[in-house]
Amino acid sequence: MAVTDDNVSRSRGRNETEEERADRMWQELIQEVRVAQMGVQILFGFLLTVVFTPTYRQLTDSDQAIYIVTVMLGAAATGALIGPVSLHRIVSGRRVKPQAVRLASRLTHVGLVLLLATMTCSLLLILRVATHNPYVPWLVSGVLLWYLVCWYALPLWTRHRHTSR
Repeated sequence: MAVTDDNVSRSRGRNETEEERADRMWQELIQEVRVAQMGVQILFGFLLTVVFTPTYRQLTDSDQAIYIVTVMLGAAATGALIGPVSLHRIVSGRRVKPQAVRLASRLTHVGLVLLLATMTCSLLLILRVATHNPYVPWLVSGVLLWYLVCWYALPLWTRHRHTSR
């Protein structure tokens, strides 16, 4: 097989400086964060309204505890997923973009884990209130497993399978 320019560039990666790579990675990261931010903000907004409904006062102590944990997880996820925006604004122009991109990426990972926990707890609470059935934990576990496959297992498998060593 003949070595072409495409093969050489793929084997060596992109021909970009550290700053150019940081700029590109920042743009990619911020697009990803926008999707997650929207989801967590909508979910968190709905969670905040629950306590002001008549149904909230009818929840069992266990369901109220699940609600409080869920709201706290949603607040933490919101903070972690909005964090990269604040980080960028504060360090912009300080010539630390590569470091900022690494930190923003870590915040995004933490935010996604917290979002996963928020969504799982929200589903648990909703199904407990809606059905009062003992199979609810099994349903929630199934959805959690699905989230883990979609969010982590498939991306990690793809990275392992298609990343050159």
